[in-house]
Amino acid sequence: MKSIVAMLLAVLLFVQPVHGMEAKETILYTDVQRDETKESEDTKEKMESQEAAEAQKEAEEAVQNEDEAAQEEGDSGSAAAGQVEVSAPSAILMESSTGQVIYEKDADTQRPPASVTKVMTLLLIFDALADGKIKLEDSVTTSEYAASMGGSQVFLEPGEVQTVDTLIKCISVASANDACVAMAEHICGSEEEFVAQMNKRAEGLGMKNTHFINCNGLDADGHLTTAKDIALMSRELITMYPQIHDYCTIWMENITHTTKKGTSEFGLSNTNKLIRQYEYATGLKTGSTSKAKFCVSATAKKDDTELIAVIMAADDSKARVRDAIALCNYGFGKCNKYQEKGTKPVKPVKLARGVKETVKAAQKEPFTYIDTTGADLKGMERKVKVSKKLQAPIKKGDKVGVVKYYLNGQEVGSRELIASENVDAISYQSALVDTIEEWLL
Repeated sequence: MKSIVAMLLAVLLFVQPVHGMEAKETILYTDVQRDETKESEDTKEKMESQEAAEAQKEAEEAVQNEDEAAQEEGDSGSAAAGQVEVSAPSAILMESSTGQVIYEKDADTQRPPASVTKVMTLLLIFDALADGKIKLEDSVTTSEYAASMGGSQVFLEPGEVQTVDTLIKCISVASANDACVAMAEHICGSEEEFVAQMNKRAEGLGMKNTHFINCNGLDADGHLTTAKDIALMSRELITMYPQIHDYCTIWMENITHTTKKGTSEFGLSNTNKLIRQYEYATGLKTGSTSKAKFCVSATAKKDDTELIAVIMAADDSKARVRDAIALCNYGFGKCNKYQEKGTKPVKPVKLARGVKETVKAAQKEPFTYIDTTGADLKGMERKVKVSKKLQAPIKKGDKVGVVKYYLNGQEVGSRELIASENVDAISYQSALVDTIEEWLL
Protein backbone atom coordinates (compact mmCIF):
# COMPACT_ATOMS: atom_id res chain seq x y z
CA MET A 1 0.00 0.00 0.00
CA LYS A 2 2.83 2.39 0.92
CA SER A 3 4.49 1.62 -2.37
CA ILE A 4 1.30 2.52 -4.27
CA VAL A 5 1.00 5.86 -2.42
CA ALA A 6 4.66 6.59 -3.12
CA MET A 7 4.16 5.91 -6.79
CA LEU A 8 1.13 8.26 -6.91
CA LEU A 9 3.11 11.04 -5.20
CA ALA A 10 5.93 10.58 -7.68
CA VAL A 11 3.52 10.85 -10.58
CA LEU A 12 1.97 14.04 -9.14
CA LEU A 13 5.39 15.59 -8.62
CA PHE A 14 6.39 14.67 -12.17
CA VAL A 15 3.20 16.09 -13.73
CA GLN A 16 3.18 19.39 -11.77
CA PRO A 17 6.31 20.82 -13.43
CA VAL A 18 4.74 20.14 -16.83
CA HIS A 19 1.73 22.23 -15.83
CA GLY A 20 4.11 24.87 -14.60
CA MET A 21 5.88 24.92 -17.95
CA GLU A 22 2.54 25.25 -19.71
CA ALA A 23 1.70 28.21 -17.49
CA LYS A 24 4.97 29.87 -18.47
CA GLU A 25 4.22 29.18 -22.14
CA THR A 26 1.08 31.32 -21.85
CA ILE A 27 3.38 34.36 -21.68
CA LEU A 28 3.70 33.88 -25.43
CA TYR A 29 -0.06 34.38 -25.82
CA THR A 30 0.43 37.82 -27.43
CA ASP A 31 2.55 36.27 -30.19
CA VAL A 32 -0.05 33.58 -30.73
CA GLN A 33 -2.71 36.32 -30.89
CA ARG A 34 -0.73 38.14 -33.59
CA ASP A 35 -0.50 34.94 -35.58
CA GLU A 36 -4.22 34.39 -35.07
CA THR A 37 -4.87 37.96 -36.21
CA LYS A 38 -2.87 37.39 -39.37
CA GLU A 39 -4.67 34.10 -39.83
CA SER A 40 -7.97 35.91 -39.29
CA GLU A 41 -7.05 38.52 -41.91
CA ASP A 42 -6.07 35.79 -44.35
CA THR A 43 -9.33 33.98 -43.62
CA LYS A 44 -11.30 37.19 -44.07
CA GLU A 45 -9.59 37.85 -47.40
CA LYS A 46 -10.33 34.30 -48.53
CA MET A 47 -13.95 34.70 -47.45
CA GLU A 48 -14.23 37.99 -49.36
CA SER A 49 -12.74 36.36 -52.45
CA GLN A 50 -15.11 33.42 -52.06
CA GLU A 51 -18.07 35.78 -51.63
CA ALA A 52 -16.96 37.69 -54.72
CA ALA A 53 -16.75 34.50 -56.75
CA GLU A 54 -20.16 33.40 -55.50
CA ALA A 55 -21.70 36.80 -56.26
CA GLN A 56 -20.16 36.82 -59.73
CA LYS A 57 -21.40 33.29 -60.41
CA GLU A 58 -24.92 34.05 -59.18
CA ALA A 59 -25.02 37.25 -61.23
CA GLU A 60 -23.90 35.47 -64.38
CA GLU A 61 -26.47 32.72 -63.78
CA ALA A 62 -29.20 35.35 -63.39
CA VAL A 63 -28.35 36.86 -66.78
CA GLN A 64 -27.95 33.44 -68.40
CA ASN A 65 -31.29 32.19 -67.06
CA GLU A 66 -33.09 35.24 -68.38
CA ASP A 67 -31.39 34.98 -71.78
CA GLU A 68 -32.38 31.30 -72.02
CA ALA A 69 -35.94 32.17 -71.05
CA ALA A 70 -36.02 34.85 -73.74
CA GLN A 71 -34.75 32.42 -76.37
CA GLU A 72 -37.43 29.90 -75.39
CA GLU A 73 -40.05 32.61 -75.82
CA GLY A 74 -38.53 33.44 -79.20
CA ASP A 75 -38.66 37.13 -78.45
CA SER A 76 -35.08 38.12 -77.74
CA GLY A 77 -35.52 41.49 -79.45
CA SER A 78 -38.37 42.73 -77.27
CA ALA A 79 -37.98 45.11 -74.36
CA ALA A 80 -38.83 42.42 -71.82
CA ALA A 81 -36.65 39.72 -73.31
CA GLY A 82 -33.28 38.89 -71.85
CA GLN A 83 -33.74 41.14 -68.84
CA VAL A 84 -31.54 40.50 -65.85
CA GLU A 85 -32.98 39.23 -62.57
CA VAL A 86 -32.67 41.72 -59.71
CA SER A 87 -33.90 40.88 -56.21
CA ALA A 88 -33.97 44.45 -54.87
CA PRO A 89 -37.31 46.28 -55.21
CA SER A 90 -35.80 49.28 -57.03
CA ALA A 91 -32.93 49.37 -59.50
CA ILE A 92 -31.68 51.06 -62.65
CA LEU A 93 -28.80 50.63 -65.10
CA MET A 94 -27.57 53.66 -67.03
CA GLU A 95 -24.77 54.21 -69.55
CA SER A 96 -22.80 57.21 -68.33
CA SER A 97 -21.78 59.00 -71.53
CA THR A 98 -25.30 59.12 -72.98
CA GLY A 99 -27.51 58.84 -69.91
CA GLN A 100 -29.34 56.06 -71.72
CA VAL A 101 -31.31 53.76 -69.43
CA ILE A 102 -30.62 50.11 -70.23
CA TYR A 103 -32.68 48.54 -67.45
CA GLU A 104 -35.02 49.79 -64.75
CA LYS A 105 -37.21 48.28 -62.07
CA ASP A 106 -39.54 50.48 -60.06
CA ALA A 107 -36.97 53.24 -60.56
CA ASP A 108 -39.31 56.16 -59.78
CA THR A 109 -40.49 55.01 -56.35
CA GLN A 110 -39.26 57.24 -53.54
CA ARG A 111 -37.12 55.51 -50.94
CA PRO A 112 -34.61 56.60 -48.28
CA PRO A 113 -31.11 56.48 -49.85
CA ALA A 114 -28.95 56.28 -46.70
CA SER A 115 -25.33 57.26 -47.41
CA VAL A 116 -25.82 57.23 -51.18
CA THR A 117 -26.96 60.79 -50.35
CA LYS A 118 -23.25 61.60 -50.22
CA VAL A 119 -23.04 61.45 -54.02
CA MET A 120 -24.76 64.85 -54.01
CA THR A 121 -22.60 66.06 -51.13
CA LEU A 122 -19.48 65.15 -53.09
CA LEU A 123 -20.91 66.78 -56.22
CA LEU A 124 -21.31 70.09 -54.39
CA ILE A 125 -17.81 69.80 -52.95
CA PHE A 126 -16.33 69.33 -56.42
CA ASP A 127 -18.51 72.17 -57.74
CA ALA A 128 -16.98 74.42 -55.10
CA LEU A 129 -13.49 73.27 -56.08
CA ALA A 130 -14.21 73.92 -59.77
CA ASP A 131 -15.59 77.39 -58.98
CA GLY A 132 -12.49 78.27 -56.96
CA LYS A 133 -14.45 78.70 -53.72
CA ILE A 134 -12.25 76.14 -51.98
CA LYS A 135 -8.97 74.33 -52.61
CA LEU A 136 -7.89 70.77 -51.80
CA GLU A 137 -5.22 72.04 -49.41
CA ASP A 138 -7.59 74.35 -47.50
CA SER A 139 -7.93 73.71 -43.77
CA VAL A 140 -11.36 72.80 -42.41
CA THR A 141 -12.13 73.17 -38.70
CA THR A 142 -14.56 70.68 -37.17
CA SER A 143 -17.47 72.18 -35.23
CA GLU A 144 -19.06 70.59 -32.18
CA TYR A 145 -22.13 69.86 -34.28
CA ALA A 146 -20.11 68.11 -37.00
CA ALA A 147 -18.26 66.07 -34.39
CA SER A 148 -21.55 64.96 -32.82
CA MET A 149 -22.71 63.00 -35.87
CA GLY A 150 -23.55 59.35 -35.27
CA GLY A 151 -23.43 56.44 -37.67
CA SER A 152 -20.39 55.89 -39.85
CA GLN A 153 -17.71 58.43 -38.96
CA VAL A 154 -13.98 59.05 -38.63
CA PHE A 155 -14.35 60.45 -35.08
CA LEU A 156 -13.40 64.05 -35.77
CA GLU A 157 -13.17 66.09 -32.56
CA PRO A 158 -14.38 69.66 -32.01
CA GLY A 159 -11.67 72.06 -33.16
CA GLU A 160 -9.84 69.37 -35.13
CA VAL A 161 -8.43 70.60 -38.43
CA GLN A 162 -8.27 68.51 -41.60
CA THR A 163 -7.71 69.44 -45.25
CA VAL A 164 -10.45 69.37 -47.87
CA ASP A 165 -8.56 66.57 -49.61
CA THR A 166 -8.53 64.41 -46.47
CA LEU A 167 -12.22 65.00 -45.80
CA ILE A 168 -13.11 63.99 -49.37
CA LYS A 169 -11.27 60.71 -48.70
CA CYS A 170 -13.16 60.27 -45.43
CA ILE A 171 -16.49 60.72 -47.23
CA SER A 172 -15.65 58.66 -50.32
CA VAL A 173 -13.92 55.76 -48.58
CA ALA A 174 -15.28 55.56 -45.03
CA SER A 175 -18.66 57.25 -45.64
CA ALA A 176 -17.95 59.64 -42.78
CA ASN A 177 -21.01 61.57 -41.58
CA ASP A 178 -18.93 63.97 -39.49
CA ALA A 179 -16.72 64.81 -42.49
CA CYS A 180 -19.83 65.59 -44.57
CA VAL A 181 -21.12 68.12 -42.06
CA ALA A 182 -17.67 69.66 -41.63
CA MET A 183 -17.45 70.23 -45.40
CA ALA A 184 -21.04 71.49 -45.60
CA GLU A 185 -20.33 74.10 -42.94
CA HIS A 186 -17.02 75.03 -44.56
CA ILE A 187 -18.63 75.68 -47.96
CA CYS A 188 -21.99 77.21 -46.98
CA GLY A 189 -21.64 78.22 -43.33
CA SER A 190 -24.25 75.74 -42.14
CA GLU A 191 -25.58 72.31 -43.03
CA GLU A 192 -29.03 73.83 -43.53
CA GLU A 193 -27.80 76.17 -46.28
CA PHE A 194 -25.73 73.39 -47.84
CA VAL A 195 -28.80 71.12 -47.99
CA ALA A 196 -30.72 73.92 -49.69
CA GLN A 197 -27.99 73.96 -52.34
CA MET A 198 -28.24 70.16 -52.62
CA ASN A 199 -31.94 70.41 -53.40
CA LYS A 200 -31.34 73.24 -55.87
CA ARG A 201 -28.69 71.18 -57.68
CA ALA A 202 -31.04 68.19 -57.72
CA GLU A 203 -33.76 70.29 -59.31
CA GLY A 204 -31.32 71.46 -61.98
CA LEU A 205 -30.49 67.85 -62.83
CA GLY A 206 -34.15 66.96 -63.27
CA MET A 207 -34.30 64.90 -60.08
CA LYS A 208 -38.05 65.37 -59.76
CA ASN A 209 -38.64 62.88 -56.94
CA THR A 210 -35.83 63.87 -54.60
CA HIS A 211 -35.80 65.88 -51.39
CA PHE A 212 -32.80 66.05 -49.07
CA ILE A 213 -33.07 66.83 -45.36
CA ASN A 214 -29.40 66.38 -44.45
CA CYS A 215 -26.03 66.02 -46.17
CA ASN A 216 -25.06 62.55 -44.93
CA GLY A 217 -28.10 60.32 -45.39
CA LEU A 218 -28.99 59.60 -41.78
CA ASP A 219 -32.63 58.55 -41.58
CA ALA A 220 -34.98 61.55 -41.45
CA ASP A 221 -38.64 62.00 -42.33
CA GLY A 222 -38.96 63.28 -45.88
CA HIS A 223 -35.37 62.46 -46.86
CA LEU A 224 -36.20 60.57 -50.06
CA THR A 225 -35.03 59.93 -53.61
CA THR A 226 -35.36 57.32 -56.36
CA ALA A 227 -33.08 54.93 -58.19
CA LYS A 228 -33.42 57.05 -61.35
CA ASP A 229 -32.57 60.28 -59.54
CA ILE A 230 -29.54 58.66 -57.92
CA ALA A 231 -28.35 57.60 -61.38
CA LEU A 232 -28.75 61.19 -62.61
CA MET A 233 -26.63 62.71 -59.85
CA SER A 234 -24.09 59.89 -60.07
CA ARG A 235 -23.73 60.49 -63.80
CA GLU A 236 -23.20 64.21 -63.20
CA LEU A 237 -20.50 63.51 -60.61
CA ILE A 238 -18.46 61.00 -62.63
CA THR A 239 -18.74 62.81 -65.97
CA MET A 240 -18.07 66.31 -64.62
CA TYR A 241 -15.43 65.23 -62.11
CA PRO A 242 -13.89 61.88 -63.13
CA GLN A 243 -11.19 62.42 -60.49
CA ILE A 244 -13.74 61.18 -57.95
CA HIS A 245 -12.67 57.68 -58.97
CA ASP A 246 -9.21 58.37 -57.52
CA TYR A 247 -10.89 58.68 -54.13
CA CYS A 248 -13.62 56.06 -54.18
CA THR A 249 -11.29 53.29 -55.41
CA ILE A 250 -9.00 53.64 -52.39
CA TRP A 251 -9.33 50.38 -50.46
CA MET A 252 -7.50 51.29 -47.25
CA GLU A 253 -5.63 54.39 -46.13
CA ASN A 254 -4.69 56.08 -42.87
CA ILE A 255 -5.44 59.64 -41.83
CA THR A 256 -3.86 61.50 -38.93
CA HIS A 257 -5.88 62.99 -36.07
CA THR A 258 -4.15 65.94 -34.41
CA THR A 259 -6.02 67.23 -31.37
CA LYS A 260 -5.34 68.54 -27.87
CA LYS A 261 -4.97 64.91 -26.82
CA GLY A 262 -2.10 64.42 -29.25
CA THR A 263 -1.59 62.72 -32.59
CA SER A 264 -3.04 59.38 -33.64
CA GLU A 265 -3.58 57.37 -36.80
CA PHE A 266 -7.02 56.30 -37.99
CA GLY A 267 -7.56 53.70 -40.69
CA LEU A 268 -10.07 54.27 -43.49
CA SER A 269 -11.58 51.12 -44.97
CA ASN A 270 -13.74 51.26 -48.10
CA THR A 271 -17.40 50.49 -47.46
CA ASN A 272 -17.87 49.52 -51.13
CA LYS A 273 -16.80 45.87 -51.31
CA LEU A 274 -17.33 45.88 -55.09
CA ILE A 275 -13.96 47.62 -55.36
CA ARG A 276 -12.33 44.34 -54.32
CA GLN A 277 -14.98 41.90 -55.51
CA TYR A 278 -15.69 43.08 -59.07
CA GLU A 279 -12.90 43.60 -61.58
CA TYR A 280 -14.63 46.41 -63.48
CA ALA A 281 -15.74 48.41 -60.42
CA THR A 282 -14.72 52.08 -60.28
CA GLY A 283 -16.97 53.34 -57.46
CA LEU A 284 -19.15 54.92 -56.26
CA LYS A 285 -21.12 54.99 -52.97
CA THR A 286 -22.84 52.54 -50.67
CA GLY A 287 -25.46 53.20 -48.02
CA SER A 288 -27.40 51.29 -45.40
CA THR A 289 -29.73 52.16 -42.54
CA SER A 290 -32.63 50.35 -40.88
CA LYS A 291 -35.12 52.26 -43.05
CA ALA A 292 -33.18 52.29 -46.31
CA LYS A 293 -31.87 48.74 -46.01
CA PHE A 294 -28.89 48.22 -48.36
CA CYS A 295 -28.29 50.63 -51.24
CA VAL A 296 -25.50 51.35 -53.70
CA SER A 297 -24.71 53.52 -56.67
CA ALA A 298 -22.11 51.35 -58.38
CA THR A 299 -19.99 52.49 -61.30
CA ALA A 300 -18.05 50.11 -63.52
CA LYS A 301 -16.00 50.47 -66.69
CA LYS A 302 -15.06 47.91 -69.33
CA ASP A 303 -13.19 49.03 -72.44
CA ASP A 304 -14.88 52.32 -73.42
CA THR A 305 -18.23 51.60 -71.78
CA GLU A 306 -18.99 52.99 -68.32
CA LEU A 307 -22.13 51.97 -66.46
CA ILE A 308 -24.02 53.19 -63.40
CA ALA A 309 -25.97 50.53 -61.50
CA VAL A 310 -28.22 51.72 -58.69
CA ILE A 311 -29.68 49.27 -56.17
CA MET A 312 -32.12 50.39 -53.46
CA ALA A 313 -33.55 48.55 -50.45
CA ALA A 314 -31.73 45.24 -50.96
CA ASP A 315 -32.25 42.77 -48.12
CA ASP A 316 -28.58 42.49 -47.21
CA SER A 317 -25.07 43.39 -48.30
CA LYS A 318 -24.62 40.23 -50.36
CA ALA A 319 -27.84 40.84 -52.28
CA ARG A 320 -26.73 44.41 -52.97
CA VAL A 321 -23.40 43.23 -54.40
CA ARG A 322 -24.99 40.39 -56.35
CA ASP A 323 -27.59 42.67 -57.95
CA ALA A 324 -25.03 45.34 -58.86
CA ILE A 325 -22.71 42.80 -60.50
CA ALA A 326 -25.62 41.18 -62.35
CA LEU A 327 -26.72 44.54 -63.75
CA CYS A 328 -23.23 45.52 -64.86
CA ASN A 329 -22.55 42.14 -66.47
CA TYR A 330 -25.87 42.40 -68.27
CA GLY A 331 -25.05 45.90 -69.47
CA PHE A 332 -21.58 45.04 -70.72
CA GLY A 333 -23.02 42.06 -72.57
CA LYS A 334 -25.85 44.01 -74.18
CA CYS A 335 -24.24 47.37 -74.93
CA ASN A 336 -22.99 48.08 -78.43
CA LYS A 337 -21.56 51.58 -78.55
CA TYR A 338 -21.56 53.97 -81.50
CA GLN A 339 -19.23 56.88 -80.87
CA GLU A 340 -17.99 59.54 -83.24
CA LYS A 341 -14.30 60.26 -82.77
CA GLY A 342 -14.85 63.82 -83.92
CA THR A 343 -17.38 65.98 -85.73
CA LYS A 344 -17.75 65.95 -89.50
CA PRO A 345 -17.51 69.22 -91.50
CA VAL A 346 -20.75 71.07 -92.19
CA LYS A 347 -21.49 73.40 -95.10
CA PRO A 348 -21.94 77.09 -94.25
CA VAL A 349 -25.53 77.99 -93.40
CA LYS A 350 -27.40 80.58 -95.44
CA LEU A 351 -28.11 83.80 -93.61
CA ALA A 352 -30.34 86.83 -94.26
CA ARG A 353 -29.68 90.46 -93.35
CA GLY A 354 -26.02 89.78 -92.62
CA VAL A 355 -22.82 91.38 -93.86
CA LYS A 356 -22.18 87.89 -95.21
CA GLU A 357 -24.62 85.61 -96.99
CA THR A 358 -23.59 82.58 -94.94
CA VAL A 359 -22.29 81.72 -91.49
CA LYS A 360 -19.78 78.98 -90.76
CA ALA A 361 -21.27 76.23 -88.61
CA ALA A 362 -20.13 73.14 -86.74
CA GLN A 363 -21.66 70.29 -84.79
CA LYS A 364 -21.56 71.17 -81.09
CA GLU A 365 -20.22 67.79 -79.93
CA PRO A 366 -19.66 64.23 -81.20
CA PHE A 367 -22.60 61.84 -81.10
CA THR A 368 -22.67 58.75 -78.90
CA TYR A 369 -25.34 56.07 -78.89
CA ILE A 370 -25.80 52.79 -77.02
CA ASP A 371 -27.66 50.00 -78.81
CA THR A 372 -28.97 46.98 -76.90
CA THR A 373 -30.89 45.34 -79.77
CA GLY A 374 -27.96 43.89 -81.71
CA ALA A 375 -28.49 46.25 -84.67
CA ASP A 376 -25.68 46.87 -87.17
CA LEU A 377 -24.34 50.29 -86.18
CA LYS A 378 -22.60 50.67 -89.53
CA GLY A 379 -26.02 51.63 -90.87
CA MET A 380 -26.15 54.82 -88.77
CA GLU A 381 -27.33 57.76 -90.92
CA ARG A 382 -26.66 61.45 -90.30
CA LYS A 383 -28.85 64.29 -91.59
CA VAL A 384 -28.16 68.01 -91.20
CA LYS A 385 -31.17 70.30 -90.82
CA VAL A 386 -30.60 74.06 -90.71
CA SER A 387 -32.90 76.71 -89.30
CA LYS A 388 -35.11 78.41 -91.88
CA LYS A 389 -35.11 82.21 -92.30
CA LEU A 390 -31.96 82.59 -90.20
CA GLN A 391 -31.13 86.28 -89.78
CA ALA A 392 -28.13 88.27 -88.58
CA PRO A 393 -26.78 89.25 -86.18
CA ILE A 394 -25.38 85.86 -85.25
CA LYS A 395 -22.97 85.24 -82.41
CA LYS A 396 -20.49 82.40 -82.20
CA GLY A 397 -22.19 79.53 -80.37
CA ASP A 398 -25.73 80.42 -81.43
CA LYS A 399 -27.85 77.48 -82.53
CA VAL A 400 -28.33 77.47 -86.31
CA GLY A 401 -29.64 73.96 -86.86
CA VAL A 402 -29.54 70.35 -85.76
CA VAL A 403 -27.83 67.12 -86.81
CA LYS A 404 -30.13 64.10 -86.49
CA TYR A 405 -29.07 60.46 -86.39
CA TYR A 406 -31.11 57.54 -87.70
CA LEU A 407 -30.71 53.78 -87.30
CA ASN A 408 -32.87 51.51 -89.44
CA GLY A 409 -35.04 54.50 -90.27
CA GLN A 410 -35.65 55.43 -86.61
CA GLU A 411 -34.29 58.64 -85.08
CA VAL A 412 -31.98 57.67 -82.21
CA GLY A 413 -30.54 61.03 -81.26
CA SER A 414 -29.36 64.47 -82.30
CA ARG A 415 -26.74 67.14 -81.75
CA GLU A 416 -27.00 70.91 -82.03
CA LEU A 417 -25.50 72.76 -85.00
CA ILE A 418 -23.93 76.01 -83.82
CA ALA A 419 -22.35 79.06 -85.45
CA SER A 420 -18.56 79.00 -85.35
CA GLU A 421 -18.18 82.72 -86.08
CA ASN A 422 -19.85 86.09 -85.51
CA VAL A 423 -21.79 87.70 -88.35
CA ASP A 424 -23.01 91.28 -87.95
CA ALA A 425 -26.25 92.57 -89.38
CA ILE A 426 -26.15 94.91 -92.35
CA SER A 427 -27.12 98.58 -91.95
CA TYR A 428 -30.72 99.79 -92.12
CA GLN A 429 -30.22 101.33 -95.55
CA SER A 430 -28.67 98.19 -96.98
CA ALA A 431 -31.44 96.06 -95.48
CA LEU A 432 -34.04 98.34 -97.08
CA VAL A 433 -32.40 98.03 -100.48
CA ASP A 434 -32.22 94.23 -100.11
CA THR A 435 -35.90 94.11 -99.16
CA ILE A 436 -36.91 96.17 -102.20
CA GLU A 437 -34.78 94.01 -104.47
CA GLU A 438 -36.37 90.84 -103.05
CA TRP A 439 -39.85 92.37 -103.55
CA LEU A 440 -39.10 93.34 -107.14
CA LEU A 441 -37.78 89.87 -107.89
